[in-house]
Amino acid sequence: MIKILGFILTIGGGISLVMGVLGAFGSANVGLSPWALIILGVVFFFAGIGLLKYRKDTDVAESNN
Repeated sequence: MIKILGFILTIGGGISLVMGVLGAFGSANVGLSPWALIILGVVFFFAGIGLLKYRKDTDVAESNN
């Protein structure tokens, strides 16, 4: 379950980061502040990477006990 959440956060953060950068430096208009999208994208991306990198999945942790 934790790996699924980490994967979703990583993908969502990456999408938000790309949309924010395109809105700030390109011609894409999202309707939100591009800097807010960049900040949220960075936070969610690194949170997802951290979950994928350092956490064990609950199924694996239960089977080891």
